[in-house]
Amino acid sequence: MTSPLKPTAVVVGVGAEQGLGAALCRKFAAQGYHVLVAGRTGAKVSQVVQTLYARQGSGEAIITDTTKEADVVSLFERALSPGPGFAPVDLVVFNAGNNRKVPFRELDAAQFEDFWRVGCFGGFLVGREAARAMVPLGRGTVLFTGASASLRGKPGFAQFAAAKAGLRMISQSMARELGPQGLHVAHVIIDGGINGERLRSLAPQPVLAREDDGLLDIDAIAETYWQLHRQHRSAWTQEVDLRPFKESF
Repeated sequence: MTSPLKPTAVVVGVGAEQGLGAALCRKFAAQGYHVLVAGRTGAKVSQVVQTLYARQGSGEAIITDTTKEADVVSLFERALSPGPGFAPVDLVVFNAGNNRKVPFRELDAAQFEDFWRVGCFGGFLVGREAARAMVPLGRGTVLFTGASASLRGKPGFAQFAAAKAGLRMISQSMARELGPQGLHVAHVIIDGGINGERLRSLAPQPVLAREDDGLLDIDAIAETYWQLHRQHRSAWTQEVDLRPFKESF
């Protein structure tokens, strides 16, 4: 009797080990998934894969620039044929993004376009290829990491808000079109600072001031993504917001 194939997940936008992308990879691997770890920096995605194997999981590092169509197409070709013993992909997360405050009068066209390409266009490419891969199979989950900026634009963050608002609309359109075809599409609004390497390096003092669960824990966020994937199709969530209990909203 042959052993069942191990399911496959794709996480796009993986960076440092103490970041949300890496936490998602660890969560899915712990739940029995083979994880395609996709990010722009080879050393970082390779380190995440090493950690998966050290924890008796499995994964593959794939250098991917989510703003390049050829990279994303190649990633999903691998996701459909991940190798002996692995089933085609049924779980995809788009987690790529960038954020920086830029006064509106100082924002140049190249900066605005870069934010849009990473935060919105990349999400379109990943969402489209995920749909092409999984809709014919009649099942699967696509999760997008969003932000409260998709709901309101704050001073200095027009470029970030525009990208995130666009990503939110992609997720809604996909969900309405592809949900009846078996694809669960959900958008996760992150409302607050994530307690990861990026924020700790950029703003160490504010992080220390809010450490008592005042920042979002990366493993707690990953648990929500996993629960979204496990939802019964009679009660799918399309959007959920996550924030620390101390965060005003």
